[in-house]
Amino acid sequence: MAIYRRESGIDVEQPYWPLGIFKVRLPLVHYRWEWPECIQGILLCATCLGAIPVLTEVLGVPFEIAWGMVIINGFLYMLHAHLGDPVVPGWITPAIPLVVAWLNTYAIGPERTKALVALQLSIGIFFVFMGITGLAKRLIAMVPDSLKAGILLGAGFAAVMGEFRPGGRFGQFPFTLALSGLFAYYLLFSKSFTDVRKKHPFLNKAGRFGMLPALVLAIILGPLFGELSIPKVEIGNMFFLPPIREIINYVSPFAIGFPSLAIFLNALPLMFSAYIIAFGDFVTAEALITEADQARRDEKIDFNADRSNLISGIRNVIEALISPYTQLCGPLWAAVTASVAQRYQEGREGMDSIFSGAGTFRVTTFIAVATIPVVTLVRPILPVALSITLLVQGFVCARVGMNMIRTNEEMGVAGVMAAVLAIRGAAWGLAVGILLYLLVQYRRGKE
Repeated sequence: MAIYRRESGIDVEQPYWPLGIFKVRLPLVHYRWEWPECIQGILLCATCLGAIPVLTEVLGVPFEIAWGMVIINGFLYMLHAHLGDPVVPGWITPAIPLVVAWLNTYAIGPERTKALVALQLSIGIFFVFMGITGLAKRLIAMVPDSLKAGILLGAGFAAVMGEFRPGGRFGQFPFTLALSGLFAYYLLFSKSFTDVRKKHPFLNKAGRFGMLPALVLAIILGPLFGELSIPKVEIGNMFFLPPIREIINYVSPFAIGFPSLAIFLNALPLMFSAYIIAFGDFVTAEALITEADQARRDEKIDFNADRSNLISGIRNVIEALISPYTQLCGPLWAAVTASVAQRYQEGREGMDSIFSGAGTFRVTTFIAVATIPVVTLVRPILPVALSITLLVQGFVCARVGMNMIRTNEEMGVAGVMAAVLAIRGAAWGLAVGILLYLLVQYRRGKE
């Protein structure tokens, strides 16, 4: 039972301890525990653990080292909700293929790891700079809706296209991914399911668990179709403690040496591209939180892009110095933030505060990625869980992006920009979007 108390009324902000731009909130002190998000977090930690095969393959570290790096990343995830950012954070997911391709130009071992350090440290410092100067908040306010929509649509297209392209995960797990992915769409977005929930209490309770039933379905269907192995749950030791000393010796610049100036310079183009992609997450976050805030009048939600930039920057800098991460540290896990926001809109009885949903989820995933029985349970579905997340993210980005555009000119600019971004990357997409905006919209005067 929570020991905090939030006053009833209109636009009442969740209690917190002020700390400059940050607003400190602790579980059970400033927000209640939400069991649906807790149970979701236990299984959705499978997506977080999906970083392990990438880390072992790209950086050449052992499984246990990569597992420890995931746990460190999971701890830093908790900074957002507990410092006042009302979102569920995640990776800079669309940038991962770009990062891996760039790292592969360096020899595996210390040289490649130094390149990752240079990239992540650069983007971390840039995040912090944007947050401290206030440019992040101004940038989001200044960007036209057509460009925001283009970024969101492009990110959504890229997420879905990546799963269905030749060699993508859909080809590896067609039945499991198709059925569990469609089930996730039905639970999260279907109007007919919303109507059914009102009539059946059991289905109403099941609907509160977001993507969780879809992951349970994947665990069942995968072995039945022969696409996934049956989980082998280990119940001996309970927790895996990250080997911090070994992680530092393997990947920290304090042990392997800092990158040269040349590597930092080589990382700059990719750093700017990754920030462009992350900028799309800030736009998505603001749109999702604004939508949730408008649906409920009992709580005032304070989303601040500067604060979100600062926290994302702090995460990237810490990881670059201790445990450099190929997925980088992004400001948003769109699929889960949408799931939390969707349940939040059902009323205070279902979810007391947006912070109780986001905070509970991230505390749970941190504990879950270090819990041996949980990790061994979800290990077979790691790739499918990641795919479902990306498919849901694609739906959310497309829906939010389309809601932002109204005129024919905006639709055209956003659509072309999205296509270029999805096919040629963030830098090309942004360049085309800006050029089209100047040619098509700006000449017609103020929108």
